[in-house]
Amino acid sequence: QVQLVESGGGLVQPGGSLRLSCVASGAIFSMYAMGWYRQAPGSQRELVARIPSIGRSNYADSVKGRFTISRDNAKNTVYLQMNNLKSEDTAVYYCNALYGRSDAWGQGTQVTVSS
Repeated sequence: QVQLVESGGGLVQPGGSLRLSCVASGAIFSMYAMGWYRQAPGSQRELVARIPSIGRSNYADSVKGRFTISRDNAKNTVYLQMNNLKSEDTAVYYCNALYGRSDAWGQGTQVTVSS
């Protein structure tokens, strides 16, 4: 029953940066593992980064060293800081919340990296 709303996407040049935000409501945020996924046209949705309620975050190899996932439990928000963006990062980015039998998704936000 958690609801997720992503924001922060847009058009950026290669090498630029964006910060995505995902605000959760209707749940106790700190209990959820949170993740960012992305889906490019004609491709399957793939994991970008995941941050559990307890433990280490993990990242797709393609974004390690460039992207950072973080969360602010007081604001019910998870972030994805994206630096040194590349054209292959172009996709719709989705926020995910997982706890027990609950598996929720946001509507997605478009990120386009182009000169």
